Amino acid sequence: MSPFPYRLVATDLDGTLLRSDESVSDRTRDALAAVVAAGAAHIVVTGRAVPWTRHILDDLGYEGIAVCGQGAQVYHAGEHRLLTSLTLDRQLAGLALSKIEAEVGPLALAASRDGLDGEVLMGPGYKAQDGPLPYVAYEDPAELWSAPLTKLYIQHPTLTDDELTRSARETVGGLVDVVMAGPGIVEILPLGLSKATGLSLAARRLGVKAAETIAFGDMPNDIPMFGWAAHGVAMGNAHEELRAVADEVTASNEEDGIAVVLERLLAL
Repeated sequence: MSPFPYRLVATDLDGTLLRSDESVSDRTRDALAAVVAAGAAHIVVTGRAVPWTRHILDDLGYEGIAVCGQGAQVYHAGEHRLLTSLTLDRQLAGLALSKIEAEVGPLALAASRDGLDGEVLMGPGYKAQDGPLPYVAYEDPAELWSAPLTKLYIQHPTLTDDELTRSARETVGGLVDVVMAGPGIVEILPLGLSKATGLSLAARRLGVKAAETIAFGDMPNDIPMFGWAAHGVAMGNAHEELRAVADEVTASNEEDGIAVVLERLLAL
């Protein structure tokens, strides 16, 4: 029997596994390798769609299953193919968007297109995150809706991320799901979709149960994953909403918070 108490280690990427420069420390790599050697599996569970995740998985030498797009995509990294993909109903999303804008005023928009090579479209006024992730700017609103989407991103000129998420959720909570996935990242998703739904699908493929899973995260979009897993660990830099439901809080992503917990569990 493996001395490690869990069969599955689920990690978010941004603010969790990745440091601010999008790298993974040697200490964390070694801890994850030791966990795998002890018989557990490591699975990445990220809000990023596959095109924004693939290069990180390749750098890690990761060849297993990953959950991407807030649970919309289950991706086999070793085979570079999508196993499952759920798209956003564009008519329903358009209705939800109009209701939110009627409540809070005009929004800046972006969207992730479906598929292994789905582009991220960014509209006028949308503030892109710093870094190397590619996107395509658009001017014609019709272009946003011209192909299947996994999610919409919304930004407001004055409301904070928390305020926008709360207002949008109260306005359209019965039509779509609204989550905050990071600074400046508020997303509209298919109703009922979460990291937990994607993780449960992936775990079933691996033959692993929720009771055998430990999960690491940093933002409110990780709350469903913590609810599904047996043990949820919030990073030291985590949003207060996630810290409130976590089973424990570790060091920050810059301070090898994942490795701190895994090393302790390996030593039991």
